[in-house]
Amino acid sequence: MKLAIDAMGGDHAPKSVVEGVIKAISAFPDLEVTLIGQEDKIKQYLTEQTRINVIHTDEVIEATDEPVRAVRRKKNASMVLMANEVKEGRADGCISAGNTGALMTAGLFIVGRIEGIERPALSPTLPTLDGKGFLFLDVGANVDAKPEHLFQYALMGSIYVEKVRGIHNPRIGLLNVGTEDKKGNELTKQTFELLKSSQLNFIGNVESRDLMESVADVVVTDGFTGNIALKSIEGTALSVFSMMKSALTSNLKSKIAAGMLKPEFKGIKQKMDYSEYGGAALFGLKAPVIKAHGSSDANAIYNAIRQTREMVSYNVTETIHASLRSTK
Repeated sequence: MKLAIDAMGGDHAPKSVVEGVIKAISAFPDLEVTLIGQEDKIKQYLTEQTRINVIHTDEVIEATDEPVRAVRRKKNASMVLMANEVKEGRADGCISAGNTGALMTAGLFIVGRIEGIERPALSPTLPTLDGKGFLFLDVGANVDAKPEHLFQYALMGSIYVEKVRGIHNPRIGLLNVGTEDKKGNELTKQTFELLKSSQLNFIGNVESRDLMESVADVVVTDGFTGNIALKSIEGTALSVFSMMKSALTSNLKSKIAAGMLKPEFKGIKQKMDYSEYGGAALFGLKAPVIKAHGSSDANAIYNAIRQTREMVSYNVTETIHASLRSTK
């Protein structure tokens, strides 16, 4: 199996990317990786070269670049060359921790959509209190959506969760302002009817306050709502940990208590760590395209590679395509 990775994407690139790749190469004997970026910087951290290839380029898409313009003009950017490796069949999937908009653009225009998919969805797996996590889509690929798009999100999410995460007959929830069947705007009301009449395991509307309670295995919404919900969850989690840290270091008594509880706090933090689930998959494309978090460390990159490898191994893209044909 061959994966292409943008070595220059992310806050800690290329160090964290290269270290994550080395860890993955050691764990997966069937894996071959092509790193794309500035060769001299990559090789500073490349202590192992078994099944690791490097394609050199000096061009990089920055976080501040306008996505569409950058992909069109920077033909030799590491992210663009990465996507081309997939398009040309030299890689089975690709990963970048770089500019999210540019990666979505490269995915759409270079890798291409699955026939029948109208809008791809950006889909992270978020942590839950029981440690199982849930797939959340869309979180920003498309701020506007139609009921048919949300139905396709549910279908793609169900296939991914069943194939990759091993959850049989996953529960599908529709994010809404209430759990009652008739709640919501026209988009959610029409989507509700589509999902209700489908063969998917649709459990109905779910509220944002219940997302961390494992109320569903897959939660679907439009990209505008999903992005706001995602950032609210991330911001709240960071604020809570910050308040706890402040309270537990305010005086000597608190510091002693914090020292005794350190293993428990570490376990909670690990349970809520998004990086353990991999990156956000861009569902609906002809091959796996994974967006790793911009602040990804080596472990997060490793898990993004593991996730991509599993998507390829379990033929997620082909299964989505076949399922779409069967629904027509």
